[in-house]
Amino acid sequence: MSPGEGTRWGVTVDSPTEERNPRTVDLDVVDTLELLALINAEDRLVPDAVAASLPNLARLVDGATERVRAGGTVHYVGAGTSGRLGVIDAAELLPTFRLEEGVVTAHLAGGPPAIVRAAENVEDDRGAGADAVADVCEQDVVVGLAASGRTPYVAGALAHARERGALTALVTSNPRALLLDDVDVPIVLETGPEALTGSTRMKSATAQKLVLHSFSTALMVRLGRTWSNLMVS
Repeated sequence: MSPGEGTRWGVTVDSPTEERNPRTVDLDVVDTLELLALINAEDRLVPDAVAASLPNLARLVDGATERVRAGGTVHYVGAGTSGRLGVIDAAELLPTFRLEEGVVTAHLAGGPPAIVRAAENVEDDRGAGADAVADVCEQDVVVGLAASGRTPYVAGALAHARERGALTALVTSNPRALLLDDVDVPIVLETGPEALTGSTRMKSATAQKLVLHSFSTALMVRLGRTWSNLMVS
């Protein structure tokens, strides 16, 4: 196995998120306070990783604003933790901004049951990803969420969205992700190796949550759903 590659469930993933973190090799032998301090030190790297992505995130906000104003919709597509974060962000827009249902939709591999219980193999179904966004068109936006940047469910959705002319984006913690070459707006969050090797529910997920909340909040501001820094809808 070459440097930078990790193996999970028999799949080789070429991503920094799968590397062993040299700063946390003593994770299992330090006392509890130091254990938490090690995790916290890694978490403090996340805001800078998100800051570096802001120019491309701004492009995505502006592109989505233009399309939603013209009647288009936004679709988050992901599996596992990434997909669940998309569900949370989309769901919160309805009560927070009184956004009409269907303007921002999240598609999670495995459907609603996968929100509370991990579903095996569904993230590898490329066809299911395409089916999730089957009705998108050039007015719409499809945002793939994949820490490793290789999830077949996400890849299928993005490929279909491109064929239909939709604006596409990928949010990933893998600067080597092959899917980055196939989207209009690449958003790379270079969070590096996780404190616990391969556990992308940690830094990678935290960075994705910041990006999603920043994206959707900025989109709502641009659509006139706020006044100053107040929620007025």
